[in-house]
Amino acid sequence: MNVLAINGSPHGGKGNTALILDPFLEGMRDAGADVELVCTRDLDINPCLGCFGCWIKTPGQCVQQDDMAGLLPWLREADMWVFASPLYFDGPSGSLKNLMDRMTAFLRLPAEVRSGRSRHLVEDEVKGGKVVLVSNCGLWEIGNFEPLVAQVKGFCRHVDREFVGALLRPHGQTLRDVLRRGELVDDVLEAAREAGRQLAREGRVSKETLDIVGRELVSLEEYLESMNQKAKRLESRLDSE
Repeated sequence: MNVLAINGSPHGGKGNTALILDPFLEGMRDAGADVELVCTRDLDINPCLGCFGCWIKTPGQCVQQDDMAGLLPWLREADMWVFASPLYFDGPSGSLKNLMDRMTAFLRLPAEVRSGRSRHLVEDEVKGGKVVLVSNCGLWEIGNFEPLVAQVKGFCRHVDREFVGALLRPHGQTLRDVLRRGELVDDVLEAAREAGRQLAREGRVSKETLDIVGRELVSLEEYLESMNQKAKRLESRLDSE
């Protein structure tokens, strides 16, 4: 299996999203997948111009000369795309959304009815692959991911790829705090690895594994107390500057 993972966090490999993404990709490699990882923070990818030159003038190629030109062939060749991003205002990071918008180059002007809706045709090289989402959220409830998951599912329907699941880590900063204190969360990290192994071997991840990845680390009351204490410390530091 050929996998292209895209980390859309502005913090790259040092962000909270990578806490789950990295062991997940380790698990895929352990199971024999060929995995490439790129970070949007290291790429120059401009917003889509909406000119449709990639449909008419240069089919499959964007008229903009930036790093997307080199990334499009990788995306075409990959059996699986891993989209990783922190949750920002109920959606992906801006850099990942730019990248997704630029994948308009995979579409063509003629339309058809697919999955009950009118959609543009998709390049044959792109069809039939899989997409998985990895996301981190600073808020406590896992339900905060619902708009992002719905957006990625809609994207998959449009490019005619199969959405195969999401590794969702709510109160993600708490995971980092717990790791710093040396408390045991090995089951969460191991579940992320196991999710990678399952996906590479079986094309699916069990609900039980995903539930462990996103399990509650602290109660809502403990979370609120911690966040409010952090807010007070930040206010105090800003007042003293």
